[in-house]
Formats: sequence, structure tokens, C-alpha cells
Amino acid sequence: MAPIPRIGIDAMGGDHGPSVVAQGTVRALRELPGRFAVTLIGDQAEIGPALRKADADGLPIEVVHASERIEMAEKASLAARKAGSSIGVMTQLHKEGRLDAIFSAGNTGAVVATALLGLGRLESVARPALAAFLPNPAGGTVLLDVGANAECKASYLVQFAHMGAVYARYLLGRENPRIGLLSIGEEDTKGNGLVLEALPLLRRAHHLQFIGNVEGRDVFKGSCDVVVTDGFTGNVVLKTAESVAALLVHKMREEILHDPMAMVGTLFMRPALHRLRRSLDWEEHGAAPLLGVNGVCFIGHGSSGSTAIFSAIRTVTEFVEKRVNEHIREEIEADRETAA
Repeated sequence: MAPIPRIGIDAMGGDHGPSVVAQGTVRALRELPGRFAVTLIGDQAEIGPALRKADADGLPIEVVHASERIEMAEKASLAARKAGSSIGVMTQLHKEGRLDAIFSAGNTGAVVATALLGLGRLESVARPALAAFLPNPAGGTVLLDVGANAECKASYLVQFAHMGAVYARYLLGRENPRIGLLSIGEEDTKGNGLVLEALPLLRRAHHLQFIGNVEGRDVFKGSCDVVVTDGFTGNVVLKTAESVAALLVHKMREEILHDPMAMVGTLFMRPALHRLRRSLDWEEHGAAPLLGVNGVCFIGHGSSGSTAIFSAIRTVTEFVEKRVNEHIREEIEADRETAA
């Protein structure tokens, strides 16, 4: 029987600190018993009270003290040099093999920089990429990069496609994932320099079911399983999607409260509305993997609550169990001529 994944969590990351980390961790240990082991990294003086408040007595939670924390506004290059920070200590524990995966809802740039500095990249990977899951009628689409690389080379997008395909295959169950290149039109002649250069490379890539250029609307229609783009564009798409989802929920609630008949109807629709809200709630999907690093690193939204922490632990556990990093290495090596 394979050993259970050992997950390290940055208890000081995010807007809410140790309190929501403790709550999400306790929930995960109770709802996923025996699936993972957990280590919280951060200020013991803050973590201890948070665990007691979350009713963690008797649960197998290890705490490793870290004397420093990285603030959300700190520059990534400076933060990565803070070896005594919760992110730095956590990354070192992973590098030493004492953890199988790490997760932080802290400063994204700092987590990316620290992971690259401390863990390095998988062999043949030029640039790691952040991958986000976006819900749609077809069961969801993986979008990458969503923030690790503001500027990209065309060859990077080919590697993103390989990594995204592996993620979709093993985490979403898509046997032969359809890959799309985000552009301003489906025609081969449309797009900026990066898109025009990447298109023929993706067409030549082996082991990919590349369907060509896709538009922003295709992400939400479910026309493909994986969409690749540069980190600047991907981050804009992701943040826009989160805002639109929140707006839809807000407007729906607002309209119901202003219509007595709608309020009555809501009593009968409550289960369906609850499912709709959950499907649009980014916290249900937890965190984004930093694909391509020589380790397992997930990054959460800065405003992550306990639900997002729970969801992240569930996804990280599955990622390790299914050996996704090993499959990424195999995928890129198998198509090294066009992916490297």
C-alpha cells in the first residue's frame, strides 16, 4: 500500500491567516480520513489558538514553526530570499523530502519565486505555469498560464499544452484532452505575434489533440478541455471570470429579494440554486497547481476561506496520488523536439 501524501500548508498565507487554514484542515481530516498527513508551517503562537478554536484536539496535525511571514505586497524577488518565512521553510521541507506537496494562499509571486529557487524545474521544462479550472457546461476547462509568466515564448505555450493535457487527463478524467490556443478569432491568420508563432508549433506537436485557435467565449462553452495562453492574458481571463460569477450570484439574490413571488419560488428551487452557487464558486475548486516545478506546489486565492482550504487539500491529495508530475515529465520527454 502506497504511503499517504504528506501535505505542507502555509498557515500564515492569505488575507485571513491561521484561522481559516485551521478550519479547512480540520474539515479535510474529518471528511477525508486516512487520505493525507498535514503539517502547518508558521508562527506557533498564532497557529495553536487557531487549532484549538477549530476543535482540532486529537487530530494528527504537525506544526513547524517559522519566525517570518511574507506580506501580500512584498516583492517576489526579495520574499524568495526569506529562508525563515513560512513559505521558505515549507519549500525547504519539500525539497528535503519531508513533504510530498505544499500549498499557500499567500503572495503568489513569492510562492512562485520561492518554488523555482528552492525546487527548480522538471527536466526539459523551460517555464512552469499556473493552471486554473474554470467551470462550464462541458464539465470545466483548464486554463494556463494564469499568472506565472507575464511574457512568454511560443515554445513555452507548447509545454503549457502538454502539462495542461496531463492535468486534464488525470485530474478531470479527459482521456484525450482537446487543446485550444487563446486568440481573438478562430482563423489561423488572427492573433498577435505570440499566437501566430505558437500555432504551427502546436500543430506539429505529438501526443496533443490540438483543435486550433479558440476565443474567450469557448472557455465558457466548453469547446475544449485545455486552453493555453500567456500569464498576463490568462490572469485577466481568470479574474474576469471570478468577477462575473460573483456578479451573477449577487444579481440573482437581489432580484429574488425584490420579488415576493420569486421568494416563494426560491423555496422550491433552493437545492438547484445551491448547486448553481457551488458550481460558480471558485472556493469549491481550491487552488491552482504550479505545473512544471520539481515538486508539487499549489497556490490559492489570497481571500481563500476555509472551504477553499478544504478544496485545495482534496485536490493536492489527488494530484500526488495520481503521480501527475511524473506523467508531465514523461509527456514532455516523449515530445521533446517540439516541446523543449
